Amino acid sequence: MVDQSWVGHSTDPVGPYQVGREKIREFAVAIGDGDPLFRDPDAARAAGHRDLVAPPTFPTCFTMPVIEEFLRDPALGWDYTRMVHGDQRIVFRRPVVAGDELTTVLHVDELRTRAGNHMLTLRCEVTDASGAAVATTHSMLVSPAGEDA
Repeated sequence: MVDQSWVGHSTDPVGPYQVGREKIREFAVAIGDGDPLFRDPDAARAAGHRDLVAPPTFPTCFTMPVIEEFLRDPALGWDYTRMVHGDQRIVFRRPVVAGDELTTVLHVDELRTRAGNHMLTLRCEVTDASGAAVATTHSMLVSPAGEDA
């Protein structure tokens, strides 16, 4: 049974996650994006960046493991096996670039039950090594409420 007391909960900071050139290149290949900013450091520098730029969905590489660990905590009572992704947004303060050391803090923003489903809204605040905000991710996850609805 998932309970409302989780709303407002935050995890301890997780990281740092070291953003590497090869990870960025591999991710760009995996999503089929040939943008030179994601593959060629000279092109990225010519565009005003200090190194390769990560594709916009790259933060899933390091925020989803934080989310998954939280969801698998038995104390939460979340049915991870029947979960679906309802919504995803990422808001950037600046691009993620190779060489970044990023830390993630997960926040539970909302938990509601409607039409026999739990809907959990999680927010990940991503900061760099200096503590400056880099990005905020928002995920809404849906799982059957079962008998506790």
